Amino acid sequence: MALPNLADPVLVSLLAGGAGAAFLHAALPTHWLPFVLVGRAQGWGGARTLTTAAAAGGAHIATTAAAGAVVLAAGLMLNQWISGLLPWLAGAALFAFGLYYLTKAARGTAPARNGSLPLAAGPGSNRAATLGLIGALAVSPGEALLPLYLGAAGHGPWAFAALTLAFLIGTLGGMLIFTGVARAGVSAFRLERLARYEGAILGLALIALAVFVVINPA
Repeated sequence: MALPNLADPVLVSLLAGGAGAAFLHAALPTHWLPFVLVGRAQGWGGARTLTTAAAAGGAHIATTAAAGAVVLAAGLMLNQWISGLLPWLAGAALFAFGLYYLTKAARGTAPARNGSLPLAAGPGSNRAATLGLIGALAVSPGEALLPLYLGAAGHGPWAFAALTLAFLIGTLGGMLIFTGVARAGVSAFRLERLARYEGAILGLALIALAVFVVINPA
């Protein structure tokens, strides 16, 4: 099983775009605000709050990878029937998702949240609060990231693993940074406003990747 060619400009663009898209996705308040609020309600310290956020982010990417494997398998089956279809299928999927997020941004609505996270914890056990936060993200894969798996299909199984790692790095980086800054009380940054621009930025990035994948097939 050959390792992916990290000098391939298409693969490099997908990995960089994947990490960037995951980071932007983590800017959504549902990916960091609940951890701050629940942590305060439960009296957690910074270490426990960030550890819980990291565990939830890891679970979120695990389900994203599982869903991505299904999407990738379906794409590869179609590619066997119609030679050369996969780059176009990947490009179409990326373009469709990009257009979806741009449309949402133009209408002034936030992108779809992945799941419904609790905004506060009662006096219940720390275990229940932790499992609730992790479970809420675990059951909701990142739909905006799934088309990128099709773009990496022609680069082999290791590319799938590398892209999943890029998603994990971007997601954990975003969640931990935003959770840590919000917990520290740096309200001047107004992190929740990032959600207003995530749709437009993510949409443009996905459309750019769609064009790149179609022009430069694996």
